[in-house]
Amino acid sequence: MQTKREGLVIFSDIGNCAGLKKAANLSSSDILNEIRSSNLKGRGGAGFPTGLKWNFVVEDRSDIKYVVCNADEGEPGTFKDKVLLMEYPQLVFEGMIIAAFTSGAKEGFLYLRGEYKSFVPSLEKILKEMRKKRFLGKDILGKEGFHFDIEIKLGSGAYVCGEETGLIESLEGNRGEPRNKPPFPVNTGYNGCPTVLNNVETFAIIPHIIAKGADWFKGIGTEKSAGTKLISISGDCKRPGVYEVEFGTKIKDILKIAKAQDVKAVSAGASGECVPKAQFSRRLGFEDFSTGGSIIVFGKKRDMFEVTENALRFFEDESCGQCTPCREGIPVLLEGIELIKKGECPKDYLKDLLSLSETMQLTSKCGLGQSSPNLFVSVINNFKKEYTLSKIPKEEKAFNG
Repeated sequence: MQTKREGLVIFSDIGNCAGLKKAANLSSSDILNEIRSSNLKGRGGAGFPTGLKWNFVVEDRSDIKYVVCNADEGEPGTFKDKVLLMEYPQLVFEGMIIAAFTSGAKEGFLYLRGEYKSFVPSLEKILKEMRKKRFLGKDILGKEGFHFDIEIKLGSGAYVCGEETGLIESLEGNRGEPRNKPPFPVNTGYNGCPTVLNNVETFAIIPHIIAKGADWFKGIGTEKSAGTKLISISGDCKRPGVYEVEFGTKIKDILKIAKAQDVKAVSAGASGECVPKAQFSRRLGFEDFSTGGSIIVFGKKRDMFEVTENALRFFEDESCGQCTPCREGIPVLLEGIELIKKGECPKDYLKDLLSLSETMQLTSKCGLGQSSPNLFVSVINNFKKEYTLSKIPKEEKAFNG
């Protein structure tokens, strides 16, 4: 039996479309000021201020604007958006409608991960009901000239389409590859028009902020990380699942929620930082232990280099191959992992691998290449006792056969 989810923000009750109804009686500038004052940051992982992003679109003089929801949840260990789309879809759509009213957009898209295709009938049913109640369509809530509707578009299973410009390319019917930035989607997004693009969780928060106020929202969490975070907890724990956790919560307290014992390490997903037990007093937040939504728990029996290799294999397979740092860098890191596991990686070569990782983080074209070395770097730095380095230089080892 499904138990009622509990939380301070998303899993709190605000009533049916309370945020949207209140927004309809506010001006665009009032809504924008409320979002900006709330200190809401995007919940997709990058943490860009939502109010600032919306403001760029509002200030653009284009007659055509769009709102796009990124529901291409492809990060290993992340399944929070799945819960929102299954259990709270109207909340997500409501956030999109408020974004449309604020920015002046007339069309919106829910870009849905292809593997979530089975959700489409239930989502379409919700959209149909919202149109009947005049929450979507022409003159929404009787507000003359406020026209907006949402269409569902299915992705094709590419991880890089979770990156905003790769998503837009796919949405336009092209191969899902990240674009060069700038320009950014807020100015040159879908069909070359200004586009508000946020993820599922961000849109689900918006109605709560409008209904309860910016001061209420930023009173939760920390100074630099306002509100709460939905986290998908998986791995070696007794209670995996999706939980709403206040920013500032310690990792060790998150582990208690998941009933995890004898834990060796916790990672913020396959592309996130991985920390050992000594760092379990660190706090969830953009300024400390940051995650797009995944918390993976590793027990004492786990080989952290096998974990890292598994993640890098995933990114190697998902890389679009456009840019050299990502395309060529990931295979080199995998080679390094093999040498480390065999105890045949020289100290100087390990330094080269860490330097390569930094280059990838700084110069890769999109988030895949930029974040794919994160797990490797943190495992190397935090689990030194689990590997032995060779004293023979790599070049000499190769020469000797």
